[in-house]
Amino acid sequence: MLIAILLFSGFALIWQRHSEQGIPFVPGEKRQIWSIEAKVEFQASGESVKASLAIPDSQLGFERVGEHTASPGYGLAFHEKEGGRRAEWSIRRAIGLQTLYYRVDMLVTEDHGEREQDPPAIKPGLNGDTGPYTTAARQILQRARERSADNYTLARELIREFEASSQQSEFLTQRKSRSEWLVDLLNEAGAAARVIYVLNLEDGRRRQELYPLLQVFEGRHYEVFDPLSGEQGLKPNQLLWEYQSGALLDIVGGSQSSVLFSFIEQDVSLETQLSKFDDILGFSIHSLPLEEQAVFKGILLIPVGVLVVVFMRIFIGLRTSGTFMPVLIAIAFIQTSLVTGLVGFVLIVGVGLVIRSYLSNLNLLLVARISAVIVTVIMMITAFSLLSYQLGLSEGLKVTLFPMIILSWTIERMSILWEEEGPKQVFKQVGGSLFVAVGAYALMMNEYIRHLTFNFLGLQLVLMAIILMMGNYTGYRLLELGRFSAVLNRPADKD
Repeated sequence: MLIAILLFSGFALIWQRHSEQGIPFVPGEKRQIWSIEAKVEFQASGESVKASLAIPDSQLGFERVGEHTASPGYGLAFHEKEGGRRAEWSIRRAIGLQTLYYRVDMLVTEDHGEREQDPPAIKPGLNGDTGPYTTAARQILQRARERSADNYTLARELIREFEASSQQSEFLTQRKSRSEWLVDLLNEAGAAARVIYVLNLEDGRRRQELYPLLQVFEGRHYEVFDPLSGEQGLKPNQLLWEYQSGALLDIVGGSQSSVLFSFIEQDVSLETQLSKFDDILGFSIHSLPLEEQAVFKGILLIPVGVLVVVFMRIFIGLRTSGTFMPVLIAIAFIQTSLVTGLVGFVLIVGVGLVIRSYLSNLNLLLVARISAVIVTVIMMITAFSLLSYQLGLSEGLKVTLFPMIILSWTIERMSILWEEEGPKQVFKQVGGSLFVAVGAYALMMNEYIRHLTFNFLGLQLVLMAIILMMGNYTGYRLLELGRFSAVLNRPADKD
């Protein structure tokens, strides 16, 4: 009866979300919307506070379809200032840590027109200075100008020259950032340019910051350059947030301010009005701040991994190191990528077993031994990260995302198992854990599974019902059938 209630309730909630709220069963079936949340934090001094945040508007590739704020007790106004939009909060008196939220929903569009804007005024780039910084900057400008033909090629060659002249560029960046120097040098050459800030959109990312780009004009047309790599043009997942050379955040009556961003990608039907969509979702995960939504997007995948573990242990009979260790390993693989995670896990556990075998000769108490293993794991992860960085293998830096305490307990359990039952059982359990972890990872990374678990909470009830059904199984496991092969192959007794 409990299983029937769970199945009925789960499927009813799923169907209600689909039929009444227009949430698709298949990702990509509807229109793509990015929900971006800016979290503003600052310390109020006990006086009146006015906070002004730069906010985006519709642009090439994105259409603003809704915006919302969460700021209890604050007055709020949206207004245009020097060609850009800003949200302005105000309150008569505030003290202590203040947190303000601004959320905008951007619909991805198919616009492919030319990028045009009014160029900024050209300012005196180097102001006629003759100091060492100005001298070094003019040398870079002179070399880049000889290899350029227009404003765009000049910007490209300036970026290359900064990269090639490492000593001069390091000297210049002691005074201000590379982006600011590039704008000054382009202005010195008579080219209109400014620094703009974009967000690199990636589903489920939290606590992100704006990334600076260089905007260079030829008349009203412009091109965008990455000041570090020199790549030209905006990527499809880059959203212009602040593009008027203004301050991202102005605070009066506060200090120690910060702005961090979180993103969630959603699929919404064409007929759904976003205001109605938000009203319907008022009591759901979608009503939480995006930073918390991104956390739940990962948490809601855990029951899928648990389902894989239950199936593999009850029906297949695989032995694993710890009941739900494979789920934790799969979560680490999501953060590191599969190949990097597998290599990192095997290296850390392998080296850890060697060191643990030495520690066993010291006759330490359990708590001290585990603590020593934890410190050893941290040292190994640090060493692998440093070695990867020196070799230019950026993927190797992701081993820091492994759960270090869990790895330490795994090494301890494997070491005890090695001493009691031999290496064969260790390889069986480690192999079983990795096999189940890879299976859980494959399901948890599936685009359809991720879409369904996040958008249909009723699926959690369905998964629980399936787990309860599997928990009632008392028959033979698949791997146990090998124990009876001799009986099956024995000739029948004759009467």
